[in-house]
Amino acid sequence: MGKRKIIAEPKELEDMPEPGPSDVYGVVSKMVGYDKLIVDCADGKQRLCRIRGQLKRRIWIKEGDLVLVSPWDFQSDSRGDVWWRFTKNQALELIQRGVIPDFLRAKLEKA
Repeated sequence: MGKRKIIAEPKELEDMPEPGPSDVYGVVSKMVGYDKLIVDCADGKQRLCRIRGQLKRRIWIKEGDLVLVSPWDFQSDSRGDVWWRFTKNQALELIQRGVIPDFLRAKLEKA
């Protein structure tokens, strides 16, 4: 086994996805178990979210991570899917741009 390749920071910041019309930013407040977590969303709602199958075994999500949530068509106020996790550098970039609301920014800084 060789050394791991270090990904350059500028490319990482270019690869950030833009949220769609129904997607919201959120901060993970609690891990519930397996693929479920409780997320405080930018629209002021707290949702029970699941990690999409594409991400389930590829990335690790911890409490305090910034994620993109896609609310379900039904139960949109209480349920959703996590489809992207931002790295710390990406989260800091979004904070500097002013995209993240103030109450989410405070939760990110606590973690």
